[in-house]
Amino acid sequence: MLISVGRRLRAVIVLLAVLALGLTGFGPAQASQVGEIDPFASVPAIPGFPEGVVVHGNSVFVSGPARFGTAGTGPSAIQVFNRKTGAFVQTIPVAGEALAYEHAVSNIAVDGAGRIYALSTQLGLLRFTKQGHSYIQSSYGAPVPDLPICAAVAPGTPCAPTQFDTPPIVNDIVFDGQGNAYVTDSLQATIWRYAPGGGAPQIWFQSALFEGGGSFPFGTNGICLNRERTHAYIAISTSAANPAQGTIYRLPLVNQPAAADLQVFHTYTGGELPDELAFGARGALYVSLAMSNQIRSSRQTGRSRPGTPAPPAMPSRSTTRPASRSMPAPSRC
Repeated sequence: MLISVGRRLRAVIVLLAVLALGLTGFGPAQASQVGEIDPFASVPAIPGFPEGVVVHGNSVFVSGPARFGTAGTGPSAIQVFNRKTGAFVQTIPVAGEALAYEHAVSNIAVDGAGRIYALSTQLGLLRFTKQGHSYIQSSYGAPVPDLPICAAVAPGTPCAPTQFDTPPIVNDIVFDGQGNAYVTDSLQATIWRYAPGGGAPQIWFQSALFEGGGSFPFGTNGICLNRERTHAYIAISTSAANPAQGTIYRLPLVNQPAAADLQVFHTYTGGELPDELAFGARGALYVSLAMSNQIRSSRQTGRSRPGTPAPPAMPSRSTTRPASRSMPAPSRC
């Protein structure tokens, strides 16, 4: 999520998948805190504003900056930390950005071979391959297009089902077992899909229900696949109809889901701003709430789980199975 205030403006990362966090159940019940929150590592102030966090082997990768107002500043980057000690290891700078204009890197994923995939607002989907002690950058997928609103074009024309014409903002990414990459677009109410091997993105699913509203009009945000790899879960941070409402939806992981396939998993009504998603080893869904500074969890049934124990280390965020040279293994969810 690109945001200049809120959950990730601290100079300290809390690695959500590693440390024991204060978790609460869904619903209005009083929070039941479990465990302590400890600092994992300090993020370099430049470029700062970290967003994506993934784990591979003994490395923790952190992407950024995820903010507006970057025109005229230095390049985006991925920071690498030692998973065991939290020590800073190196910076992987993003090459090729037009630094005079807005530029950012949001979320990232890593495959079984340790290759990193990063979403750049300017450059599209990038891949970083380790060679020796450095990383080689390559283009994996083209940037998503700026769609016209559907009301302004003829039927059948690719368009955004939104009320206002806004530019794309790529936010989160997840791979399925076949190597398809699913990317959320926060301002165009769209989920894009890149075929195995990358290339041009295609519209996978759109809905007017994905349009955000209010002073923070981010709609489509985090995305995650369940452990069975049968459904995609999508966080909609705000709603155009009710900006204080955020919703977790789920869709079957099929080639062309229909509007009727969209199911409500859980709804927030207090302006909590649901953001990132992750599944634990036992099937619980963990949701970070940007504005209430919480993580909440639930079984896949959607029932509340107050006082849920902290997830095991690195649930759903580390890569445990190998990938082919051309097909990334799912890693973030």
